[in-house]
Amino acid sequence: MQKIHQLLEARAAHTPEAFFLFEPAGTTTYAALQSMVDAAANDLLAAGVRPTDRVVLVAENCAAHIALLMACSRVGAWSCGVNARMSPGEIAAIAERADARLCYFTTGASEAAERHAQRAGAEPSALEGVMRSAVRAEARTEPDPALADTAAIIFTSGTSGTPKGVMVSHRGLLHFGRVSAQVRALSERDRAYAFLPMTHIFGIGTVLMAALTGGAALVLRGSFSPADMLQALAHEQVSNLLGPPTMYARLLAHIEAEGVAPRFPQLRYVYTGSAPLDPALKQRVEQLFGQPLHYGYGLSEYAGSVFLTRTESPRADTSAGYAVEGGEARIVTLDGSDAAPGDTGEIWLRGPGLMLGYFRDAAATAQVMRPGGWYATGDLGRFGSDGALFVVGRLKEMIIRSGFNVYPAEIEAVIGRFDGVHLCAVVGVPEADGNEQVVAFVELKPGAVLDEAALRAHLVEHLSPYKRPARIEVIDAMPTTANGKLLKRELQARCAPFPDIPNRWAGPS
Repeated sequence: MQKIHQLLEARAAHTPEAFFLFEPAGTTTYAALQSMVDAAANDLLAAGVRPTDRVVLVAENCAAHIALLMACSRVGAWSCGVNARMSPGEIAAIAERADARLCYFTTGASEAAERHAQRAGAEPSALEGVMRSAVRAEARTEPDPALADTAAIIFTSGTSGTPKGVMVSHRGLLHFGRVSAQVRALSERDRAYAFLPMTHIFGIGTVLMAALTGGAALVLRGSFSPADMLQALAHEQVSNLLGPPTMYARLLAHIEAEGVAPRFPQLRYVYTGSAPLDPALKQRVEQLFGQPLHYGYGLSEYAGSVFLTRTESPRADTSAGYAVEGGEARIVTLDGSDAAPGDTGEIWLRGPGLMLGYFRDAAATAQVMRPGGWYATGDLGRFGSDGALFVVGRLKEMIIRSGFNVYPAEIEAVIGRFDGVHLCAVVGVPEADGNEQVVAFVELKPGAVLDEAALRAHLVEHLSPYKRPARIEVIDAMPTTANGKLLKRELQARCAPFPDIPNRWAGPS
């Protein structure tokens, strides 16, 4: 197979009447979804869409969204998924950066998409429950043959806040779909709970591509609801549960607040990724489900996870496991040399899932690509003695305090073990002298009250003075993206301007 839509075509030809999607509104077979792809592809062609044209999909998870993804693949267009819950300004900025030809809105499944469609003056398309509007009559095609394998452009702001268009390849998505399906031993007997937005790599790669490859079905949802997830686990034969750490934290909080007794008779695989994994959260999740919480490391610039823990040998620590088939990694120091075994450095990657570059942004691409085809991730990590990868944090998030390197993940793990703490995030805030203060934000468990004296004693016992936060702020809920990724830049913004204050949390050495 060369293109992602061929996965669906093969399923529709082999088991046309098998159910692939289970939504609140009903079920969809492979054959029915293929018919939707046919209608969407005809609509694209009727609108004059050509290979390499960009098509923005303002969507929430639904059958129509998947059909549009596959239809773009069939006609050679590059889909640009945008979560419908984004603001009009954000969507307009992405459509402009993409130099998009058309914009589709999944109005039948999303009130937010319907509002955007009305604002854009969209008209009905050939696909039921979908409207479309022209963005520009003539968008520039891409003549570079090296980019011909592009399947989708995923816009990611990363830590900078400026959207960059990651060009994800058909080859990378097909490769990771096969790898993920093999690791999870997916088959026609499996159903995965699929709330992760398919506008992001986690949703497209780990959920959609893997399910199509292995023949698994999706219990498809447009957004995350702890109550709905528990209902699906109990009654909809969900065997695979996947999501970021924040999803599990929200689920645990709901269970505790509501006093419910979860049931999950078919659940056999539990996975988290897209953010650092707190050891205390891992332990709580494993106690809840009575089975390992698997973990992996990936990013938008690589079509899926590059490292995964092995199902046959679960880990007690928070390692991201080992490189998947075809994936390679190095730990590199600031001068570009390989770090000594066990030392921390920047993670460099290469392999079949690596992006084709940032869309029309040669400067940004050059900033992250290194000789030999290596991609400098900006993430910090180290290899354990057995070769497993431990992700320490982001290079840009590393805090310089009194001349020492401070890794937020280490502090977050310590605070996360403290009684009553639900979630913790640590950021660095610049001071006037160029130093950085360590600031921690804490979300408490339902009904908990922070005991500052006890927390101070806990910090003194487990952290060196320069690592102890100068300030700890209790907040109602951590800010996250639609994909569940923590927005640390929003937390940093809450600290500015940050007064130079004594580190009252440091305590004695």
